[in-house]
Amino acid sequence: MHKLLVLLMAVFVTACTSDDGGSGVPISSCSNDGQKQFIVDAMREWYFWNQLLPADVDISQFASPEDTLEYLATFSPDDGTGQPIDRFSHINSAQADQAFFGEGRFEGFGFSSRFVAADDLRLTRVFLDSPAFRAGLRRGQRILELNGRTIAEIEAAEGIGAVLALPTLDFMMRETDSSEFTVSVAKDIVTIDPVPQYRIIDAGAGRNVGYIELASFISTADIQMDSAFAQFNAAGVNEVIIDLRYNGGGLVSTAVLLGDFFGGDVAENLIFSKTVFNELRAPENNTTTFFRRLGNSVSLSRLVVIATGNTASASELVINGMDPHVEVTIVGANTFGKPVGQVGLEFCDQILRPTAFQTMNANDFGDYFDGLPVDCPAADDLNVAVGAATDPNMVAALGFLATGSCPVASLSATQFKLGAELEIRQPDRRGPPHREFADAY
Repeated sequence: MHKLLVLLMAVFVTACTSDDGGSGVPISSCSNDGQKQFIVDAMREWYFWNQLLPADVDISQFASPEDTLEYLATFSPDDGTGQPIDRFSHINSAQADQAFFGEGRFEGFGFSSRFVAADDLRLTRVFLDSPAFRAGLRRGQRILELNGRTIAEIEAAEGIGAVLALPTLDFMMRETDSSEFTVSVAKDIVTIDPVPQYRIIDAGAGRNVGYIELASFISTADIQMDSAFAQFNAAGVNEVIIDLRYNGGGLVSTAVLLGDFFGGDVAENLIFSKTVFNELRAPENNTTTFFRRLGNSVSLSRLVVIATGNTASASELVINGMDPHVEVTIVGANTFGKPVGQVGLEFCDQILRPTAFQTMNANDFGDYFDGLPVDCPAADDLNVAVGAATDPNMVAALGFLATGSCPVASLSATQFKLGAELEIRQPDRRGPPHREFADAY
């Protein structure tokens, strides 16, 4: 059969038997060798940099499909540091993939975190009603120990990601008031609220500014975004602040919908984005997406995006797609840098997501592997709630909209660069960038 699921990450096709199911990539069997050979064949067909793959690949040297993919994913352009650009191709279970993108559900503790210093790991957000939330974990708290081991000890050994993969952990935490507590937390199903908040801000002089926080580009966000923009439209909003500081991407269809809410009125029928595949897949898959006017599209004049080094993929697609059509200002820090996306090829109850295409805007710009640059630097103060009046990013965003210039940054340029490096570190090549610091997705 042939399924279609558009992600940043894009086409979802099925290959479960010797029949290619329309994917163009047959699989002989679900044996280990059959799966490894499928990975090789699929990469030759779909990989964006397939011309760089070796002519001969001996699958016997790999223990698993994952090992096969990890090897092949190294054949991509270098970003100048010796690290391949492709850090995104990965394999996931079909069930988990559908649960996350279709239902906003995943199994985990229910928090994301980042390093603010080499051994200082802080919680950036905790999902409501998650195991972490029920255990008292909150934004801004510091993880001191996991299962009795300090963060420095873990980082010197297997790394935080490996420990967070365990099903149950004892967390020793430090509150923002310096008090400490220890709690045991077991993973469970977490349901993401993709739009944690939105509101209309009275900016004075008859100006209404819309604010919306978007946590993830998943299908459950679509109805919530429509409700938010209905209120923005009714209030005559033409300036919007969108908070994407921890949004690592997701569904292209949701990104396109957001683009239509932003640009459907002011850029109807103009180009939102272009999607470019390799030479083999280009004739069938290259597409151009145009803005559509929706009932709740706003007459947008200025867009302010709150971003960090974890703002990636579909988030960057929206920022880049809007840039030729309205005034776009990035507040916070440089984005991650992922102008490419994956297709989803289902095989043997798993999904291979090779990096398969690049996106560009109406000006044919899509080369931002180093991230989209910040215009107004601002600190992500973990002691302040996201979107609060005292949030430095909100202060900078509203200040820019009021004066047309950036407020004085609360950190130096050197500190901002260091902060971004510590936050991003090096993502796992086999997963999207946000998987490094979100515990399960």
